[in-house]
Amino acid sequence: MYYNRPDQHWQNWNRRITIEEAMNIASEQVPGQIVKVELDTKYGAWIYEVDIITPQGMEYEVEVDVNTSGIISVKPD
Repeated sequence: MYYNRPDQHWQNWNRRITIEEAMNIASEQVPGQIVKVELDTKYGAWIYEVDIITPQGMEYEVEVDVNTSGIISVKPD
C-alpha cells in the first residue's frame, strides 16, 4: 500500500479526519483492496484520494472531504 504524506510543514495541520478514517469511508462506498491514498486539494478544499481495486479487478478513485468526511466523488480510475 502506498501513502502520499504531505511535506513536514503540513504535519502540524489539524485535520478533521485521519487517513485511516478516510480509508474506512471509501471502503464503505467501494469494497475492495485499497492500493493508494493521497492527501490533495480540490477547488481549495483538502481531500483524500483513495484508490481501490474491487474483487472484479476494477479500479476506482474515491474522494473524501477532510473537513466534512463526505464523499466528493466515486469514479473509475
